[in-house]
Amino acid sequence: MKYRLFPNVTQEKALDTTLYLCRQLYNAALEERRGAYKKSGVSVRYYEQKRALTEIKADLPEYKGIHSQVLQDVIERLDKSFKGFFRRVKAKQTAGYPRFKGRNHYDSFTYPQAGKTGAMPLEDSGKVDLSKIGNVRCTFHRPLEGQVKTATVKREGDKWFIVFACEVEAAPLPATGDVIGIDLGTNPNFLITSDGEFVPAPRHFKKSERKIGLLQRAASKRKRGSRRHKALKRQVAAEHRRVANRRRDFHHKTARTLVNRHDTVFHEDLNIIGLARSRTAKGVLDAGWASFINILSLKAANAGRRVLGVDPKYTSQDCHQCGHRQKIKIGHAYLCANCGLDMHRDVHAALNILNRGRDAAFCESVQSPALADQRSLAL
Repeated sequence: MKYRLFPNVTQEKALDTTLYLCRQLYNAALEERRGAYKKSGVSVRYYEQKRALTEIKADLPEYKGIHSQVLQDVIERLDKSFKGFFRRVKAKQTAGYPRFKGRNHYDSFTYPQAGKTGAMPLEDSGKVDLSKIGNVRCTFHRPLEGQVKTATVKREGDKWFIVFACEVEAAPLPATGDVIGIDLGTNPNFLITSDGEFVPAPRHFKKSERKIGLLQRAASKRKRGSRRHKALKRQVAAEHRRVANRRRDFHHKTARTLVNRHDTVFHEDLNIIGLARSRTAKGVLDAGWASFINILSLKAANAGRRVLGVDPKYTSQDCHQCGHRQKIKIGHAYLCANCGLDMHRDVHAALNILNRGRDAAFCESVQSPALADQRSLAL
């Protein structure tokens, strides 16, 4: 649950200082790991660096002004980066060794035991009590739910936010007895359902692309680091933030509609990272498929629904009626050469996704009672 913070001048300075010192600690811990391995082949572990925080506070008094668990979380964040690196190396993927963080690439710090220590939400007074920083004014546009577990303070451009991670009880919705398959797209439709419903693609970045380009062009003509250059860069960041907010809002509303109407939603298990590196990258990233699937899955889990991915191969080429496989041209309707089926290409793909999802769920014997009823009707 994300809320806007309104720190005063003193509090904003303390927040900036906390971010700066956390970034310095992250970079120093990374340098320690790199140096130890290069010089002697020794791997510095998480608990070794965590124990060293006491010595750091003794030698560098400025770190006494930061909550101890915030500093511990910085070390844990670095440790997670190395664990991810070694996991990717083991899986023979592009590894991506942890990097040093510049000012624009380190913009948050976390209180891992918020609600108990470090960060306490004070909804009645409209403030958040942040340890070592003070009571910061906060806009609680909706009430906190469940038990607060962690709190992350983020800087986005020139604005500050706090994100509470809360443990809430699931709120199952009544069964509808309906399942659906969805085919994701980029233009002109964001998704097409097996029921024949089309959700137009909003293309938020495309609509703002010209404005962003003009601002970036103007910034490139200013002296780097000058007042006007910084002002234009802030405008560019603000426009990107607006695009992201609009896209996220669209994802939430679309996902909520699907979850409310259907017990199970089947989608293609796409290689989105690979598609984001192809010639369709701009459209795929503007659509935000990965974010949408994640939001859809979380809403489904909270509502007692199910979201399942299926194999995307040949969903556009196999006839969902007779199984005949044939090549079709992009943008054309699906016309089966075997049984004569003639229908919209994307609706046909969504029906294939629905059928594959039913088969997979049936074979694994994990389908809900509503899905079993659908399966029996199909058979």
